[in-house]
Amino acid sequence: MSSELAIRVERVSKAFPVYDKPMHRLYQMLSPRAAKQRWYREFHALQNIDITVRKGETLGVVGRNGSGKSTLLQIICGTLEPSAGTVQVSGRIAALLELGAGFNPEFTGRENVMLYGTVLGLSRSQVEERFDEIAAFAEIGEFIDQPVKCYSSGMYVRLAFAVAINVTPDILVVDEALSVGDEAFQRKCFARINRIRDDGATVLFVSHSAGIVTQLCDRAVLLDRGELLSSGSPKFVVSRYHKMLYVPPDRAEAVRAAIRAEREDDALPASTELSSLSVVDREDARLVSSVSAPSALLEDSGSRGWFDEGLVPKSTVRYDTRGARIGVPHIETPEGRKVNVLHAGDTYLYVYRVDFHDSATEVRFGMLIKTLTGLELGGGATALPQNSMPLVEAGQTVEVRFRFRCLLDAGTYFLNAGVLACLAGEETYIDRLIDAAMFRVMSQPERLATGFIDFCITSYATVLGPSEVHA
Repeated sequence: MSSELAIRVERVSKAFPVYDKPMHRLYQMLSPRAAKQRWYREFHALQNIDITVRKGETLGVVGRNGSGKSTLLQIICGTLEPSAGTVQVSGRIAALLELGAGFNPEFTGRENVMLYGTVLGLSRSQVEERFDEIAAFAEIGEFIDQPVKCYSSGMYVRLAFAVAINVTPDILVVDEALSVGDEAFQRKCFARINRIRDDGATVLFVSHSAGIVTQLCDRAVLLDRGELLSSGSPKFVVSRYHKMLYVPPDRAEAVRAAIRAEREDDALPASTELSSLSVVDREDARLVSSVSAPSALLEDSGSRGWFDEGLVPKSTVRYDTRGARIGVPHIETPEGRKVNVLHAGDTYLYVYRVDFHDSATEVRFGMLIKTLTGLELGGGATALPQNSMPLVEAGQTVEVRFRFRCLLDAGTYFLNAGVLACLAGEETYIDRLIDAAMFRVMSQPERLATGFIDFCITSYATVLGPSEVHA
């Protein structure tokens, strides 16, 4: 990743006029500029936003609906002027800001490719040279010569994305448009985004999917009500975003203040093998790297795992509790021995207790295993919604136990814990812990499996004879 900046956003704000009555818009148009009276209220979509993005960096932008994500991207792309502040962009931008943006509905797909390519900075001859590749990627067949007003939403996205990625952008901006396409096309798009990123392009990516942001992005920012609340590693920011999603309305301001106070520094650390991680992640990683197994426990006693008191997460986030509280999350062996350094292939139990301060109905419990960077690997729940616990009364405590076989590669992993219940006719979290516990899987020199998870694959390789080759 280059130290040069691709994007610099300084003190950017954007306000839109809101008129209480249609006639007030006319009054404002006819009022002299020097008039003190204004016939509108201002809605502040963005307030004093400061962001820097380095060349070759992939930045994820997350936030609830109406938080200002799309407004920010439009200002960066130059399709919207800020009310205050400055934006500096270095390089050619290709953007998918909204469905069909840049397309003329009366033109055919072929004509729109020419138009859109020109808008993105290519000459007609350059677009013609790349047309076959664009059409092949879009996979819309003979519809390329039909008016785009006849296209489905998926066809719009296919064609727009095909053009955007084939103009060789220095900066690619994607604003949730890929959620329209089918799974196979989304996978194709993400593979191409990874290739563009590997070639040194800068990517700005807006998504509500925590997994995609965590996996695709180097860094993330959280917007809420037009304010930049948090900035840091995807894992750090996504956990705060989830906390905002489930916070009760009467606690929203307090949670916003808490997130604002713990915001990470935007400056990237010096180049180290842990430089892609947030401050808390690097502390966790350094803690883990310093752990070594006592030889007596592993060899003399034949133990299949052990407990290290220093292996405690520093990145734990608790949602606002709503009548229940999770406590003492940990891992045990089937015999009940507490461990957090595991042996691959063995069976363990993830255990936690929940104290109910208020009565709750339709209660379920869940868990999730994640990597050091926050990539969600898998988890489970105690029941389907229709089979949940009908009632847990105030004052009761429930012990939850999840049995799992450790099929993970050597490394460090984190566990979530959550309690769901029905409130006002809707299932919602009444308590949730992000990074509630952490564990380490010991190295396995004889391991043949690749990747995070061992799928217990059996392989065979046989040399074929001449008659078998031509059979």
